[in-house]
Amino acid sequence: MNDMPAAAPAFPSETSSLLLPGPAGAIELACALPGDAPPRRGIAIIAHPHPLQGGTMHNKVVTITERALLELGLATVRFNFRGVGRSEGVHDNGDGETDDLVAIATWLRAQRPGDALWLAGFSFGSYVTLRAAARLDAAQLILIAPPVGRWDFSMVGAPTCPWLIVQGEEDEVVDAAAVFAWAEGLQPKPQLIRMPETGHFFHRRLMDLRGALKNALAANLPPARA
Repeated sequence: MNDMPAAAPAFPSETSSLLLPGPAGAIELACALPGDAPPRRGIAIIAHPHPLQGGTMHNKVVTITERALLELGLATVRFNFRGVGRSEGVHDNGDGETDDLVAIATWLRAQRPGDALWLAGFSFGSYVTLRAAARLDAAQLILIAPPVGRWDFSMVGAPTCPWLIVQGEEDEVVDAAAVFAWAEGLQPKPQLIRMPETGHFFHRRLMDLRGALKNALAANLPPARA
């Protein structure tokens, strides 16, 4: 894991956007701090869906995930993969995107030592997140609609930390049955939430997703910040 360059900015003291030096150039980040919720000693990085299919950090599933985690008391970082928005570089089929995620985590650990690192991803972002989890020794992993069958999950080892999979049963992009079969064969087994009457982008089910995330993750929260 490479050290971040000296020009890396400080983690902001209020919700704001910034550019972080990364492996392929600047990475655009949106950093947020919990509002009314008691702050926890933890921070979550949230990865967005496929850049070549319109995925950005402003995706509604990404932002509702951010909202749920902020309401649990965690600070959050959304970011644009390379080649998206103000992030430099070009799409790299998951390899460079994993390096971008690792660079963000390295920076966060230098800026907020002692914070538990949570990783969350939606669709393609969940594939990148899973690839990075063991490398980063994450404390919690959250995969939403992981694209099993569209990307090779067989070569990615299961993390040892607690992890959660949320999958809509009527997903029109990802084969839900393939996700359920994959999850069943994992050791250690993740917590699995099956959402009926729910498609890939959680249309009309975003508030249900928010509630499901908060309920499932509440028992694993890091301690309160002094």
